[in-house]
Amino acid sequence: MPYTYQYPRPALTVDCVVFGFDEGELKVLLIQRALEPFKGRWALPGGFVRTDETLDEAARRELQEEAGLKDVFLEQLYTFGAVDRDPRERVVSVAYYALVKLAAHHTKAATDAADARWFPVSKAPKLAFDHAEILATALARLKGKVRYEPIGFELLPPKFTLSELQHLYEAVLGTALDKRNFRKKVLSFGLLVPLKETQMTGRHRPAQLFRFDTGKYEKLKKKGFNFEL
Repeated sequence: MPYTYQYPRPALTVDCVVFGFDEGELKVLLIQRALEPFKGRWALPGGFVRTDETLDEAARRELQEEAGLKDVFLEQLYTFGAVDRDPRERVVSVAYYALVKLAAHHTKAATDAADARWFPVSKAPKLAFDHAEILATALARLKGKVRYEPIGFELLPPKFTLSELQHLYEAVLGTALDKRNFRKKVLSFGLLVPLKETQMTGRHRPAQLFRFDTGKYEKLKKKGFNFEL
């Protein structure tokens, strides 16, 4: 005789806060809902978890289906379970945040999304459901984590200038950083590989390009290396 589950089961969803960096601004990817509830409103990419997939698989599937994104840095953030967070039914959402190199990914709206667009985090429109709370939570996590783990490089192109790196940290942290002290600190880690290439930066002289040495960082991390800005 099959076992009968005696407790009501809430629906389970995943929601993804996707951050990108472009033109000196930290941006977030939003999709415009094509279906009710909140039809026409902007929201985070996400959807219901299927019974035959893990949470991570669901998050990656939704990113690809709703925004055309795949192979991105993705990390679980927090669980949101307010009783009235979804007008349809009792829904618990496991939120993730993702970091994207904008030049390497082309977004497109698909499935139940009418549009997909990047917005500056500081100018995000009013969001559906409790997605404003989820975005704020993800931003707080990102601000804290970039100080002790080099995840910020996930937002930069493979080759970057020190000015671009500083502008990224300033955009994430929301504060200006001293140029001399910042460069001295990041170069002291020995994780930036100088390249024999330069990049024009407006009217200034060409700036040297660098790349982040992921292999060296992983080896140092196993030895207890502490990345802290």
